[in-house]
Amino acid sequence: MSSDTCLEILERLPHRYPFLLIDRILEVEVGKRIVAIKNVTFNEPQFMGHFPGHPVMPGVLILEAMAQASSLLAGRTDPDSTRGRLVYFMTIDNARFRKPVVPGDQLRIEMTLMKRRGDVWRFSGKAYTGDDLAAEAEIMAMTRDATPAPGA
Repeated sequence: MSSDTCLEILERLPHRYPFLLIDRILEVEVGKRIVAIKNVTFNEPQFMGHFPGHPVMPGVLILEAMAQASSLLAGRTDPDSTRGRLVYFMTIDNARFRKPVVPGDQLRIEMTLMKRRGDVWRFSGKAYTGDDLAAEAEIMAMTRDATPAPGA
């Protein structure tokens, strides 16, 4: 992985450990699609309780990784409208989980930009382990200025 890709992920996504779920960007077609990687490891905190003796990556975290990849695509597509702003989930549609994702897997996330209207973005995507489809979903998100949390 080039350091530029690693730095771009850290620059464009506000998430940090343990919630940063994108390790690498493999491909980007600006305005069209992105392919990103999440390496799934035993030392991630969710595996202590999901499930003891049979660790499985929670589906919501797979969807979150898909959303983070989508956010990176939005940032590459229109850097000026996303820089310094957050990309928030609006909807998740047609989510399907096809195969458990376990420690040792490499999750390959392929997201496609379906539509954009102002600050609202719609993506369709699939997550694979090897050649096997693990999950698929459509995600809608919006960009908004980052506002401090109450009490921050």
